[in-house]
Amino acid sequence: MLTRLMPKFSVITVTYNARQCVEETIMSVITQTYHNIEYIVIDGASTDGTMDIVRRYADRIDHIVSEPDEGLYYAMNKGMALATGDYLCFLNAGDSLHEDDTLAGMVHGLHGLKELPDILYGETALVDRHGHFISMRRHKAPAHLTWRSFRHGMMVCHQAFFAARRIAEPYDTRYRFSSDFDWCIRMMRKAHGIHDTRMTLIDYCNEGMTTRNHRASLIERYRIMCRHYGAVDATMMHVWFAIRLALRLERRGDGQ
Repeated sequence: MLTRLMPKFSVITVTYNARQCVEETIMSVITQTYHNIEYIVIDGASTDGTMDIVRRYADRIDHIVSEPDEGLYYAMNKGMALATGDYLCFLNAGDSLHEDDTLAGMVHGLHGLKELPDILYGETALVDRHGHFISMRRHKAPAHLTWRSFRHGMMVCHQAFFAARRIAEPYDTRYRFSSDFDWCIRMMRKAHGIHDTRMTLIDYCNEGMTTRNHRASLIERYRIMCRHYGAVDATMMHVWFAIRLALRLERRGDGQ
């Protein structure tokens, strides 16, 4: 039997001048058919009317903070410090839970396990800023995920990676764009159980900060891979990444 049949999810949304997309994110949380949810919104002192939208739903949001901060991962750490749930879900403005019964389906899939896993994960659909489906994420979530899996890149989208609060540590704010990559590796190194939900969990807006700063993000990821896997392994993997990219571009050119 599970130690707790109704795990509590702390969903943390970080916003900054996200008036165009924050409402869809909020709605995807408050319309969940599973109700053991704590919802936290951390805003970086938006000036575009984001908070006017957030406050419309204040009765459905457990914690609302709007104040200047030093960036995305500082805000995520702030949300984590407020969380009281069994699992943490970081759902940034523009991203959404895939279906109204996503969390219910995740919990249903835990029945029969002897204890709650430290990490739950699943698939991610890419959407545009209007929520229209683009494609499934290029990396398919592996059936057997370990901390070594990220040697091949971020095999699971951060938003579709739910870590138990009891093992959670703050994000390393030395990394501006890829601290989530480092955080997921650290959480997997501590985890005693990693569970594949075999579900699409998240609609990810393909226009976020890391997408806009792709080169800087890749440089940070290389440093993170050196830290966790060693410089030789990280360098060899990045040579393979470059070859794979070149082959993909060549195939794309041949198809024109």
